[in-house]
Amino acid sequence: MGANYREAFRSRSKPEFIANLGICLKELEETSYWLELLVDENIVATSKMSRLLDETNQLIAILVSIIKRSKDLSTP
Repeated sequence: MGANYREAFRSRSKPEFIANLGICLKELEETSYWLELLVDENIVATSKMSRLLDETNQLIAILVSIIKRSKDLSTP
């Protein structure tokens, strides 16, 4: 996600920026899935994973907000 985020901020246009952030969002959603799976299958204790899951969810919320605002600014 980090590399895609960096790439987004070096985008040449607003649509490219939004598309790259969309890729970041997809990567975070995948990360969230795998973290949840580790907890659900009792591979990692919830107590050890809760901070990572919380941070992942916060990043998802931040990106969703940025994408929405960027789209709103793009519409005439």
